[in-house]
Amino acid sequence: MSLLSRLTPVLSRLTPVAVALPLLLAAACGVSGSASGTAAKPAAASAAAPSGSGGLRINTSPEQNRIRADKVDSIAAQVPEAIRAKGALTAGFNGEGAPPLVSLADDDTTLIGVETDIAHLVADVLGLKLQEENTSWENLFLAAKSGKYDLVFNNVTVTEERKDIYDFATYRVDQLAWQTSVSSPITRIEKAADIAGLNVSVGSGTNQEKILLEWDAQNQKAGLKAARIQYYQKYGDVLLALKSGRVQAYLGPNPPIAYQVAVGGDSRIVGTLSGGGSLDGLIAAMTLKGNGLVEPVSEALNTLIENGKYAEVLKRWGLENEAVTESRINPPGLPRQAE
Repeated sequence: MSLLSRLTPVLSRLTPVAVALPLLLAAACGVSGSASGTAAKPAAASAAAPSGSGGLRINTSPEQNRIRADKVDSIAAQVPEAIRAKGALTAGFNGEGAPPLVSLADDDTTLIGVETDIAHLVADVLGLKLQEENTSWENLFLAAKSGKYDLVFNNVTVTEERKDIYDFATYRVDQLAWQTSVSSPITRIEKAADIAGLNVSVGSGTNQEKILLEWDAQNQKAGLKAARIQYYQKYGDVLLALKSGRVQAYLGPNPPIAYQVAVGGDSRIVGTLSGGGSLDGLIAAMTLKGNGLVEPVSEALNTLIENGKYAEVLKRWGLENEAVTESRINPPGLPRQAE
């Protein structure tokens, strides 16, 4: 891993984020990985906006003082017996993500972010201890499919293909963003033709990759130049590629991009779109299809929406514009890719 990619998360944690909230709200927020550097962490517990600035304070220490919720017996009773018997809800996360979704705290061990906070709240309502499992993006799906993980909370978008294997309980809207270097001549990406012939990057196996491939196919069918797609495992490597000019634009989840734009200062957002393509994209908790867990998870989420705990968590991470009014089970998802 390059030195810059190792330092990117650390620099993010040291930088005031007073400008992060306006950016997150202006470009309504919506998985690809990011560098989770191993360099020494600062002693400060949070990256705080100056007093009185109205900015967002993000706590990156392992002592999160999370918002908690009470158990609801009627919902907890719906949890499958095997899970109730062990007293824990095993949830998968990809700790190589970027703030404010899922990332590592200053101790390089503790998982923090809006996804972990919501998962803890759901576990509270179900009367269970949350057992966090940190793994790669690809393994989240394999582990859920095998039953190793009860569920996954990791910015997963509902797609029709995924619904063949998994059940979904929605809890956020999905917004994607196009990121370029601040010096790029590209000022707007709104439609497929805008990426014709460009060097672009996207996370492999993500819903944004499907959208990008569809755009590229449209361009080639229309006689436009094909995009040259590059894949990187780490977000830090994407940032290096943007800075060096190897990549002209990156398509990824809006929240970490907006955060990076705010704290980094060397890139910008030139367009946003729904993670559901032509649909309103939705982020959801993912469980193995038919394992009986999606119903109580959805009810727990609706309880948290109603009692205000859900809104408190979104506000904590500056993602109020990603709020949903209800959790839905298996709504229409991103369409299947044409064969």
